[in-house]
Amino acid sequence: MTESATPAGFSAFVEETISLADRKFLVRRATETDVPQLVSLLRDDALGAGREGSGSNEAAGYQHAFGLIDSDPNQLLVAVDEVTDSSEVTDSADSAAEPRADGQSQPSRTASTALVGTLQLTLIPSLSRRGSTRLQIEAVRIGPAAQGLGLGTAVFDWAHDCGRRFGASLAQLTTDKSRADAQRFYARLGYEASHEGLKLDLS
Repeated sequence: MTESATPAGFSAFVEETISLADRKFLVRRATETDVPQLVSLLRDDALGAGREGSGSNEAAGYQHAFGLIDSDPNQLLVAVDEVTDSSEVTDSADSAAEPRADGQSQPSRTASTALVGTLQLTLIPSLSRRGSTRLQIEAVRIGPAAQGLGLGTAVFDWAHDCGRRFGASLAQLTTDKSRADAQRFYARLGYEASHEGLKLDLS
């Protein structure tokens, strides 16, 4: 007997909008063409400048990583666009939806947009905590053009809600010990430094 399968991971994700300070931001699944701009956001940072590459030799590595992320239903690489004109972003319920390569539909965008942020979400199924699913949040960046508006807080609020909708009961992240401002920001969001994060370089 065949039963219809529940969509795995973030397969059913559709883009959403955040309105903030009289500005509109589109939260969507990143595409392959976004990769250079996403890497630039990761590099525009005191720590990122030293660990992210900028040459043509590194480009293939970033594209390969994007392919692995995009093909994994438990991964969601997010691009945050600012809608920069008065046109409306087509709602997901509208009829004109653009098909993705994986068969999922995605709302068409009629407004002019500028990429201003990114983050990566991962759903981690676990036997611990009574078989709960964790939401891992990593590589969060808000570009200079959208800083100072509270967009970081709004994006985290969105990410937490997104995680709940896709079955997560716990959000977790790591941050470098040198990022004192980030640690204060996460504390304001309610995160607790309850564990020590350890890393081992395998290269």
